Amino acid sequence: MLFEITHRTEYRYGRSASEAYIEARLTPPSLAEQTIESHELSFDPASAVSTYVDSFGNTVTVFSMTRRHEKLSLLNRALVRTREIPRPDDSLAVRVAETRQVFSSRLADFFIYLQPTSVVPTGPIATDWAQRFFPGDAPLGKALEALNQSIHKKFRYDSAATDTSTPLAAVWKQRAGVCQDFAHVMLNVLRTAGIPARYVCGYIESDPVRPTPGASRLVGSLATHAWVEVLTPGLNWVALDPTNNQWCGPRHVTMSYGRDAADASPVRGTFKGSRAQAMTVKVTMKRRPEKI
Repeated sequence: MLFEITHRTEYRYGRSASEAYIEARLTPPSLAEQTIESHELSFDPASAVSTYVDSFGNTVTVFSMTRRHEKLSLLNRALVRTREIPRPDDSLAVRVAETRQVFSSRLADFFIYLQPTSVVPTGPIATDWAQRFFPGDAPLGKALEALNQSIHKKFRYDSAATDTSTPLAAVWKQRAGVCQDFAHVMLNVLRTAGIPARYVCGYIESDPVRPTPGASRLVGSLATHAWVEVLTPGLNWVALDPTNNQWCGPRHVTMSYGRDAADASPVRGTFKGSRAQAMTVKVTMKRRPEKI
């Protein structure tokens, strides 16, 4: 599938800002399941930018504006080709107890994806779920599917239930939230169970082109979407979307990774000289016809 993605972020200030510093994780990575045909990130007003690769492998674009300005906008355009890749069924058939043994011998390679964070802390409910879904004799793939399905079933998608500052304990209590919250719940259980997992920020084609056999409408944010990748004993990452109760496929486009949403945030920054600001985000993801 070929997708044209446009992601616009705009900041408006209560009064003009004298400085602005932005970090944007908006460069999609080249992966086995996605090829980047083209990509362009622009800022208005324009200024010099630099890039670096962070500890999670994300390309970060750093923007610095030291002139007074009334508003600031970012426009990200990408043309991405996605494809279905086979899941590592042999690795997913390994039992949970053996999976933990494999990981214990390579702990230094992915230690950060086993540790709690301030956004995804440990807790008693996650411990209960980890014991229920990841007994030692369960095949890893079956355990992952059962957890994915249970989060989808027991948590209600409600965009008004949470915001970016809602603690995970509140999400567990009210059993409602958005894709970011569902991903954090899943990470909470997986890490408690001793299974390395990371947060993925990206885009989703929520409304498929018709007619497409077997395609259905997917739940996703009007901005970015979130899901989880899990490390298997073969040291391959597999992706699951608890919001939509499925393994991720060609309708998902990966943008950035991290331990949680804070690490993988598409845009974050600081401003000087304005006590109030309003941010608007608009994302469009259109499937383009393939050339014959």
